[in-house]
Amino acid sequence: MVVSRSLLMKSFGEQLRGNAVALISLAVALAGLSYNTWRNERTEHNRNIRTAAFEIITKLDDLERVVYLAQYEPGNSGGNSKVGWTDVIVIDDLSKAMQMPVFAPELRTAWGQNFEDLGKSDEKAVGRIDDAIAKVREAAIAVLQSLR
Repeated sequence: MVVSRSLLMKSFGEQLRGNAVALISLAVALAGLSYNTWRNERTEHNRNIRTAAFEIITKLDDLERVVYLAQYEPGNSGGNSKVGWTDVIVIDDLSKAMQMPVFAPELRTAWGQNFEDLGKSDEKAVGRIDDAIAKVREAAIAVLQSLR
């Protein structure tokens, strides 16, 4: 039995019309699944960035406490530079995970160059570290504000 080409085309056209609802439903389902997957990935990314930013801000507060205790209460164990180093390292690591601007390495450099001068009457070390802390804080807040 030989089937003519026009009969095959006609039957394909009829099949297409007969299954149009199913094909449209499939296209809508695939589009919805694609959008939902993209939205979930974006939401997870934003959640991770938000968590890291809040953790950075918390660690900045801890570091600032260490700086002020080291400067204004030198005998207080809360002003220990080793504790400050751990905060600086965590801030630097989290900023890399956030793909934040390069202010965290500046903070690490400022801390490394100035932590030994804390507690002296000259407050230049405190000012340099405070400036670096402020830049990181502003960058973290800017990243939070840019999330959608």
